[in-house]
Amino acid sequence: MIALKKVLVATDFSQPSEAALAYGRELARTFGASLTLLHVVDNILTRAYGADGMVLADQGLQLEIEKGAQHEVDALLFDEDRQALGAVGLVLTSNSPSAAIVFYARDAAIDLIVIGTHGRGAIAQLLMGSVAERVVRLAPCPVLTVRNPEHEFVLPDALVAVAKA
Repeated sequence: MIALKKVLVATDFSQPSEAALAYGRELARTFGASLTLLHVVDNILTRAYGADGMVLADQGLQLEIEKGAQHEVDALLFDEDRQALGAVGLVLTSNSPSAAIVFYARDAAIDLIVIGTHGRGAIAQLLMGSVAERVVRLAPCPVLTVRNPEHEFVLPDALVAVAKA
């Protein structure tokens, strides 16, 4: 038996992330699990040092980035998600999105991570790496990666009713 109590969806606000949220939402609903939507913003303060060691970034800018991301995360969750699934939206700040996702999943005892993947080619993968790939390798729980568009098994309720008829 599969027992899911906590589902985490990691988002970068891309189309694959939207598909991942659809999967995470349905899995949480099916298993009676809670849903957490997580976005990781870059910590610009740690990357903004000049040659002489002076900080070049404004802390207010970092706060604005975090507030903007929180607004986007909150907009992706419906009232029904909050009521039926206990859904919450979180924004973390880190220079390593994959590490932040894995640490959060471990600390929050997440049962399943759902994450979108862009399906880059081998060269792009080699040069840039993949947050999804690192999460798969390091996660303390199973990870479902979702490509968009791909084979969809989450269907709108109307299509499910028609398929059963």
